Amino acid sequence: MLKKAFFSNSSGILCSRIFGFFRDVYMASSLGAGVYSDIFFIAFKLPNLFRRIFGEGAFTQSFLPSFIHARYKGMFALSIGGIFCFCLLFLSLVVFYFSPFFTKLLAFGFPQETIDLAAPIVSINFWYLLLVFIVTFLSTLLQYKNVFWVNAYNTALLNIAMILALTFSQDRDKLEVVYMLSYGVLCGGIAQILLHLYPLYRHGFLRLFWLSMLHCKVFQTTLNKKNKFKSDFKDFFKQFFPALLGSSTAQLIAFIETFIASFLSFGSISYLYYANRIFQLPLALFAIAISTALFPMVAKAIKASQEQKALEAMKKAFWFLCITLCACTLGGIMLSKEIIWLLYQRGSFSAQDTLITSQVFALYLIGLLPFGLSRIFSLWLYSHRLQGRAAKYSLISLICGTFFSFVLIKPLGVLGLALSSSIAGFILLILNAYALGAKNFFCIILHKNAAILLVGILICETALLYGIKLLLEGYIL
Repeated sequence: MLKKAFFSNSSGILCSRIFGFFRDVYMASSLGAGVYSDIFFIAFKLPNLFRRIFGEGAFTQSFLPSFIHARYKGMFALSIGGIFCFCLLFLSLVVFYFSPFFTKLLAFGFPQETIDLAAPIVSINFWYLLLVFIVTFLSTLLQYKNVFWVNAYNTALLNIAMILALTFSQDRDKLEVVYMLSYGVLCGGIAQILLHLYPLYRHGFLRLFWLSMLHCKVFQTTLNKKNKFKSDFKDFFKQFFPALLGSSTAQLIAFIETFIASFLSFGSISYLYYANRIFQLPLALFAIAISTALFPMVAKAIKASQEQKALEAMKKAFWFLCITLCACTLGGIMLSKEIIWLLYQRGSFSAQDTLITSQVFALYLIGLLPFGLSRIFSLWLYSHRLQGRAAKYSLISLICGTFFSFVLIKPLGVLGLALSSSIAGFILLILNAYALGAKNFFCIILHKNAAILLVGILICETALLYGIKLLLEGYIL
């Protein structure tokens, strides 16, 4: 089951990232790395941040265990979904009417004329937040039935919509391209929702929702059922708010990096974006894919008091990630310049842009293994419904990463932001490993082929040393 779920996730993610690669190449060629690309990335940053937090973290990791334990699943799901949709709709309207204020918060270092250009684009892109929540909510329900392909493949529709928008806006002014791209984001979100409808019908969720709405009045008049429902409802929100912070360290660090980079020269935000996009490929293809497949299994095993079964599943995922992510780290750092040149250097994307982006990419890759393994270790906390502890560790990592960002930005410029992200990843890994306890930790890492672990550590150390070597040889802005 784990292998099947992993391959469903990884193949879907790979498909999505291929389309995402073509989208980014198209964007780099059309917009380059300058003020207009920075405007779009700023506008798309906040909804994309919440997409990653909802889709790859907080909502799924708190909703799924609560849904498994819920006594009245239909009413529980409808209530949670309705509350979130209402809140996000209200928030989107606030951003729409006060877009200059929120744009200033996102890019405080931008001059006022650039803020004025970006404000309407920020308000357009923010509507995607409501759409992506609906997508995540429906995908999480399907994961309960071990249906992973919809969640894995739906992001490809977003990338396809953005590619079509870029195609239709060829030979237009760069600002018009940014507007077309923003409307493409909304069309992609609607297509993602539509993809879920048939699987939901096939697995009985549409019928479940309909019956739950029909029996809503009866449900409200039954005191015993009402009290049990309130207990499940409160329990979810107790888990969700800590999980909101606990599962989003890498995304929040990237968001803070973008804010700080707005004080640097134009193009810095774009360098971070293009480098982070490639960094996210192995992270999504391996770490996110296997943790998404593993989470329902670990949560159900722990609910059934089968902790040894959960640890065995985590052990397989740990060793798989150790080998694959170490290989990706070493290969990516060694070939960082060639990768960026091959993917992006064309049109408005210059050789100087390639050099800087490759340096940022190499420093991001140092944190690939720790961020990947943290996703596996954190499943133990989320399955035990210890989201508060996960949030505490995430907050410590986030504070440390932000501190190093301010320390390193002066000597290293945009490179310091990428290096601080990797440092935060190592801190998060150490804290999550500590949370497992010594017995569980060694149960996961001990293996008959323990020499492979040593090789993995040596590869990781080599990559780290090579990344530092890049800086010492003059790869500093």
